[in-house]
Amino acid sequence: MNTPLLLGVLAAALYALLSHGLMLHAADAPWAVAALFGPLLLPLLGLAWRQRQPLLLAAAVAGAAALVAVVAAGGLGDVRRLYLAQHVVMHAALGFSFAWTLRPGHTALITQMARRVHAVSPDMVVYTRGVTRLWVGYFFGMALLSVVVFVLAPWSAWSLLANVLTPLAVGTLFVGEHALRYRLHPEFERVTLADMVRAFRQPAGAAAANTRAQGVAPR
Repeated sequence: MNTPLLLGVLAAALYALLSHGLMLHAADAPWAVAALFGPLLLPLLGLAWRQRQPLLLAAAVAGAAALVAVVAAGGLGDVRRLYLAQHVVMHAALGFSFAWTLRPGHTALITQMARRVHAVSPDMVVYTRGVTRLWVGYFFGMALLSVVVFVLAPWSAWSLLANVLTPLAVGTLFVGEHALRYRLHPEFERVTLADMVRAFRQPAGAAAANTRAQGVAPR
């Protein structure tokens, strides 16, 4: 793992632990609301803009507006429902965003990202479409689990799920799929995790440019 990626992982881990602590001890404070929501909304806005996903962009803008309103009003009586809504809506919006690219005649989102790194064979198209479905299932599953834990378990358990277990689950799925890919398909061209992160951060138009440069027709 290269240094920038490692630093990013460490920063994300520190933020997760700090968020858990804030939710347990200062969840209702307006400054805590800003500290907890702001760093999550900015990447979501950036992702929506780069991927040109209108649904995701609308959800991010609505979340930012709600955050400003809550801080301006001095907080809420019971801010826990707002944290729940943020967690559920973010995952549902990501799920819809990934699922939207699975429509017939369209290129799956993971396939688009793969084309930003290397040429994509027909077998890779099938595989990456399946991985896109996997992420759709994860996002919607996490949204449902979030509601169930919020209703049935103590607040501390939900905070642990949202702030610590959620990023761990994303990292495990991301790294696990990367490791499993070459056991299932050793013939696939190998890419590093850093390459995957760079592909994820590229704007949507880069996929088409890379596809034309590689001489691969979109599917």
